[in-house]
Amino acid sequence: MKKIAVLGSTGSIGTQSLDVAARKNYEVQAIAAGRNIKLLEEQIRRFAPRYCGVFEEDAAKDLALRVADTNTKILAGEEGICAIPHLIDAETVINSIVGRAGLRPTVSILEAGKKLALANKESLVCAGDLVMGMAREKNLPILPVDSEHSAIFQCLQAGRKEEVSRILLTASGGPFFGKKREELEGMRAKDALAHPTWSMGAKITVDSSTLMNKGFEVMEAMHLFGVPLSKIEVVVHRERIVHSMVEFADHSVIAQLATPDMRDCIQYALTYPEREASPVKPLDFAAIGRLTFAAPDRETFPLLDLAGSCMERGGVAGAVLNGANEGAVALFLKDKIKFLQISELVARVVEEFEQISDPTLQDICTAGQEAERRVLALAE
Repeated sequence: MKKIAVLGSTGSIGTQSLDVAARKNYEVQAIAAGRNIKLLEEQIRRFAPRYCGVFEEDAAKDLALRVADTNTKILAGEEGICAIPHLIDAETVINSIVGRAGLRPTVSILEAGKKLALANKESLVCAGDLVMGMAREKNLPILPVDSEHSAIFQCLQAGRKEEVSRILLTASGGPFFGKKREELEGMRAKDALAHPTWSMGAKITVDSSTLMNKGFEVMEAMHLFGVPLSKIEVVVHRERIVHSMVEFADHSVIAQLATPDMRDCIQYALTYPEREASPVKPLDFAAIGRLTFAAPDRETFPLLDLAGSCMERGGVAGAVLNGANEGAVALFLKDKIKFLQISELVARVVEEFEQISDPTLQDICTAGQEAERRVLALAE
């Protein structure tokens, strides 16, 4: 029986990961989340994990009382969650924690010698060089869970790395596709949260509306697949059937197509290199009818290009970009700033931040925290 752990188990990817585990009859040795103790209790009673980590210590104490009749040990805080990979013998740990809170757990998973199924893009956005260096040093795979990176990973199996001419990273375009800056002036959180395809958490959905999420995915792809920015092209594909493509030296383009259901990507990360039967519906091409593609509007959504420039700067630039964005999105979700102010605040903090060329993990974490603090201060 395959043994796994799921960090971020109460979020969209986490709950779908547990659905896959239930269908495949995997042993779930550990789970972890932030503060949703009602759902964590349900998951503990269903999967009987050995350990459950809870970021918020008060919530951890409450959960411990609720599940005192079980054999699950509750671990509190970031330290407790980072201990999980070292306490279990599971082969693979899924990290679907949202935001930079997932960085230290990613490092801990690799330190423990586990296969990392990665759905926390901020780990690579903030500390890609450090994380990829650890994986190479320990000869550990990082298996992508995001639909686009899973698709690229699958397409790359059609040829050698040196034969790749372009990675075509698809984007839904978000809820504001086709709108110009003047049309976005009055947009509020409720408008941005109306994603056309995926059911995601609020923060990621807002990132999709600004194209920041796609900028992060460009950075993630550069680290995961070892390609320069010049070889990555973002293509808006509203139908979300083609999850990404790879063009090779002979101009042949290999695409991965599937029904938009994250369980497919999660399962492939857990069964790779094998493919197994999936609960996801097969595609009905006659019903789909047509597939369309368009270039992203980089002028209206400037965070896409800002992500590329941060990647080229290196150092703590990615951590600063992510921290500033986390702060701006939090303000937007509370209706304290307007939609267009997200990109304005993030760009200002990124441009003014002091660079550190060869940062430690602590440097990276500190830079992200400081960038978020500066955004919040600017908005006061």
